[in-house]
Amino acid sequence: MNPIELEWQHLKKDELASKMFDDELDLAYAVMDGVQTRGERGNYSTQRIKFNRNHFG
Repeated sequence: MNPIELEWQHLKKDELASKMFDDELDLAYAVMDGVQTRGERGNYSTQRIKFNRNHFG
């Protein structure tokens, strides 16, 4: 398992487990919050990047 997959597994287990989401937007916010929380706990920085979907075809 590569490092990104491992982080995703930890994020699901530690931050998202047993939570219900009304829609995809709530899930997206929970993932963003979870990434931020894991970064703070691990003492590393996180950065959100928005891609311009029109640029990618």
